[in-house]
Amino acid sequence: MSTLPPPDSARLAALDRHFRFGLSAAELEEFAPAVEASLGASTAVENLYRRSAPPTPQREWAPAAPERNRLGAWYVTTEIAGAPDGPLSGKTVAVKDNVAVAGVPMMNGSRTVEGFIPRRDATVVRRLLDAGATITGKAVCEDLCFSGASFTSQPAPVRNPWDPTRNSGGSSSGSGALVGNGDVDMAVGGDQGGSIRIPAAFCGTVGHKPTHGLVPYTGAFPIERTIDHLGPITRTVADAAVMLGVLAGPDGADPRQPTVIEVVDYLSAITQSASGLRVGVVTEGFGTPVSDPDVDAAVRAAVDVLRGAGLAAEEVSIPWHLDAMHVWNVIATEGAAYQMLDGNAYGMNTDGFYDPELVAHFAAQRLHRGHELSKTVKLVGLSGRYTFEVGGGKYYAMARQLVPELRAAYDAALTRFDVLVMPTVPYTAQQIPPADAGLADYLHVALSMVGNTAPFDVTGHPACSVPAGLVGGLPTGLMIVGKRFDDATVLRVAHTYEHAVGAFPSPPAAATARSFA
Repeated sequence: MSTLPPPDSARLAALDRHFRFGLSAAELEEFAPAVEASLGASTAVENLYRRSAPPTPQREWAPAAPERNRLGAWYVTTEIAGAPDGPLSGKTVAVKDNVAVAGVPMMNGSRTVEGFIPRRDATVVRRLLDAGATITGKAVCEDLCFSGASFTSQPAPVRNPWDPTRNSGGSSSGSGALVGNGDVDMAVGGDQGGSIRIPAAFCGTVGHKPTHGLVPYTGAFPIERTIDHLGPITRTVADAAVMLGVLAGPDGADPRQPTVIEVVDYLSAITQSASGLRVGVVTEGFGTPVSDPDVDAAVRAAVDVLRGAGLAAEEVSIPWHLDAMHVWNVIATEGAAYQMLDGNAYGMNTDGFYDPELVAHFAAQRLHRGHELSKTVKLVGLSGRYTFEVGGGKYYAMARQLVPELRAAYDAALTRFDVLVMPTVPYTAQQIPPADAGLADYLHVALSMVGNTAPFDVTGHPACSVPAGLVGGLPTGLMIVGKRFDDATVLRVAHTYEHAVGAFPSPPAAATARSFA
């Protein structure tokens, strides 16, 4: 039987100071027995939970062999076979290491999570196995998933299969690199600011961020519930469609999801002709302060390919797109500081799945090893906690109140067009910075590419990145955005583009053989 020890007088006084209750020493002494009595429920809940909590299953795993891990993209390798038959039979899958695979270590790219072994499979893992996939390992991701580049991950940076001196994009850095390099057929990615689409664009793969709530997030390490997404990274749009069909649908345990979601055959949907569909080319997505004109030109050339395939494309201005990052920044910093850091990943106050073992492990490790967190996570904590303390949560509340207005701006354009397009990223993959890079350079490489991707994490619209050709021998991405829960049309346009260009390019075979020195 577990017993929760009562707070001593010093701890009670500290709690009083935290809440500014203004209790005297005598009043605190009077409260002490009542507080101790209230702890009985916590002790009882812990003992009740232990009666039904599952044991950690035994699954074989191993550190990635160096010859298999020249890009630093594997955290551990496995060979977990799924059902003998299913839509993913014969497919190998890497699972982003913020997603729980029971019995297999999960680090979430961070020393503050290192050593944790989940007891339960995430819903997406269970669905992949039920569909016949073989999970061949956990893919390295960025430290607590808060970077759009691939050098904040522990234990080491992830390298781009097209040029190992460059980053692979983040935070699903290992997932993008492994698919791009042909090490796996597909991978699970996560996306809160672009973290599926950015590595897809930098590594020359397909990355689909589903409509918010379409795919259950249950069993993945959260950042902020209103922007958390999981989705596929694949070599082809057809594979993304099949994988999305496997992953999609409510599981009854994720408060991000509606209770009913229409079943869609995405593979069948992409085979329908896209001729006549209307494409809005978002003016504000081009020519940003960090845009490479050659990347803009490559994406406009991709739009011309869609025109040649029978789609009608014209410019559309959405001024709100220029202000969308302000809304995302507040939600992603103040919201993440409140939930992911102070709330030890899960926070409170919603229904659905919680992982008590992960919460306890991270709560202890975060305080003990917080100095080892990335500078991007430290920025989130410092900025988000400060604005919360100064505003009491009003800035987050204001941002949430602006979300319907922002969403409506895109929805209005989507009444005129079937999809919206723009560059996924404003430039090609940058060099991995040196370990002693100054903060300004560090943050620029880690975060400056999210201007077009992050808004759709806030609004929840589906968005897919497909390769838009090479710029200086490196991939970039065309991002296709659609109406919420109309992922099928987004994938149909993506498939039409893929068919029109013939196939997406693969990295030169010599790339991964280069020296990393």
